[in-house]
Amino acid sequence: MLLCLSMMGCSAQGGPILVEIVGAPGAYQLHRGGQPYRPNGAGAVAGALSSLKAHGANSIRTWHVGDGQILDDAHALGLTVSLCLDVGRERLGFDYNDQRAVAAQLQRFRQQVERFKNHPALLTWIIGNELNLEANNPKVWDAVNEIAEMIHEVDPYHPVTTALAGLAAQDVELLRTRAPALDFYSTQVYGGIMGLDQAMDKLGLTEPLMVTEWGTIGHWEVPSTHWQAPIELTSAEKAAQYVAGYEQVIKANPGRIIGAYAFLWGQKQERTPTWYGTLTETGDRTEAADALQYIWQGAWPSNRAPKVRSIRLAGQTAHDNVVAETGTWLPAEVVALDAENEGLTYRWTVRPESQAKEVGGDPEVAPAPVPNLIKVANNAKVAVLMPAEPGAYRLFVEVLDGAGGVGHANLPFYVRDKN
Repeated sequence: MLLCLSMMGCSAQGGPILVEIVGAPGAYQLHRGGQPYRPNGAGAVAGALSSLKAHGANSIRTWHVGDGQILDDAHALGLTVSLCLDVGRERLGFDYNDQRAVAAQLQRFRQQVERFKNHPALLTWIIGNELNLEANNPKVWDAVNEIAEMIHEVDPYHPVTTALAGLAAQDVELLRTRAPALDFYSTQVYGGIMGLDQAMDKLGLTEPLMVTEWGTIGHWEVPSTHWQAPIELTSAEKAAQYVAGYEQVIKANPGRIIGAYAFLWGQKQERTPTWYGTLTETGDRTEAADALQYIWQGAWPSNRAPKVRSIRLAGQTAHDNVVAETGTWLPAEVVALDAENEGLTYRWTVRPESQAKEVGGDPEVAPAPVPNLIKVANNAKVAVLMPAEPGAYRLFVEVLDGAGGVGHANLPFYVRDKN
């Protein structure tokens, strides 16, 4: 049974601040220092916290503890932190039948909790990330429960959760029966966020829930080409998905969903270099970042990122399964608008299609661009030379407004041997 933490007085300034879950099913709230506190933030990469704060977020979540610098950096900006213990995953080789390994892991986490439990930026503990993904051994949840019990013993100031991939009935039942020490549940959903409230209803979920990852539609949820290349949304379509997911589900269920962390404030390679990041590698903001500012502050930025409507190659979209021959030239075009009518610049690149098969956000390496394939690159209309090596490729375009905003789109295509 998920209950509030026992009431304790908050410590002196600079020490731990009591965080607790109060209320009843359908009317839960997170309280921090005795006051209602709703975390609205994102998972963030190093170096991106200042821009995150400037866009209106009040909290971040991590995927590991590290050296604790993230707590200091967040506290300096007035952000709180949901700190994630990097629990061993079965799909990466951790064996939950190995009692010594499980005990050693528990001891390691005890040391981490002891080290950081009194930090004033600490909000909640997340025990592992997507431990249900490609997992078969239910003993992982016994270990999660042991870790939760240890945290309650060592740190009575901060509630504890685990972050599930999705919200399947079998996983919720395992948490209920094998990990009762958790204070609340967390889920990570992408396109599926639009059905999250119905899933909660179907499960009869009475426990408080946090959404610890949400954002665009996942690469496993979209249509693919005939050669199995997932078709990515444009940056404008992603922004619309962020707003719809938040307003129709997260904001609409305040007593059941006690907070949310978008994915991702920053940039990373996951199937493509642009799929999940709301910023570019150079820190420019996409329209998804603008959408998060609207979500967090209630107002769009005064200068909006360019809105990319479409990208075409040889007059076709990604859904047309574009196939061409090696060594031929094809016209490409991007349609983009800028609300401030600023002069736009364009960056076009071609990369081989990523062959990564990783799941759960495991590290990937971005394929290097193929040089010398774009004629007159800084234009909304360009000519693209089909690579000499047959195979799957992807055409990318970035549209920049000169004021820190960028729109983007890409289109997968396939090259066959001319001969």
